[in-house]
Amino acid sequence: MKSWVVMMFTSSLGRKYVMALTGLFLISFLVVHLSGNLLSLIPDGGLTFNAFTHFMETNLVIKVMEYVLFAGFIIHILQSVVVTLINQRARPSKYAVNAGSASSTWASRNMGILGTIIFIFLVIHLRDFFFELKFGDDELGLDASGNVNLYKEVVETFAMLPYTALYIVAMFGLGFHLWHGFASSFRSLGLMHSKYTPAIVFIGKLYTIIVTAGFIIIPLYWYLVQL
Repeated sequence: MKSWVVMMFTSSLGRKYVMALTGLFLISFLVVHLSGNLLSLIPDGGLTFNAFTHFMETNLVIKVMEYVLFAGFIIHILQSVVVTLINQRARPSKYAVNAGSASSTWASRNMGILGTIIFIFLVIHLRDFFFELKFGDDELGLDASGNVNLYKEVVETFAMLPYTALYIVAMFGLGFHLWHGFASSFRSLGLMHSKYTPAIVFIGKLYTIIVTAGFIIIPLYWYLVQL
């Protein structure tokens, strides 16, 4: 008999649970990430933002959570690829796809494409900021408080139109992904009920709008003020 761990990654129901749980975990991470990024808009030359990144880099609990977060991303991405491939193979005909489209949203039908866009952006984003912070301290320099000046990298990067445009497009992709994924995660876990489903859907849409707008405002602001 297969263990529950194996079943979670190999059975149809198990995959849905894993996708939902990792999805909700990443949704909670986005709140923290956005909150930290918005600190770059404080007009103090980046001191608050750099102090925040220093705390995130030196706090032991946060450093452990980085590995948990990385694992969450990898598992969510791999499971989404598997689920997408299985769903594509299960479609009997093109007519079946078109027939089902009437009762589903564009985002729900294109979660795989949206996920791919987000993944490509994530790789570029990690290279330009996360790995720069981890391994490029000498190039970034220090601010007036003696913290690594990641703020300088943020400002200079968002002065470039191609990167700013890519970031904004990716955030719209993230928004569509969240628009469907938030409520879908609760549905996969069997937590939807006629009494509180409307509330979950409303909270999910409100969360999506706020998070998407928040992430878009940052690069847009830094690009426009440097024109």
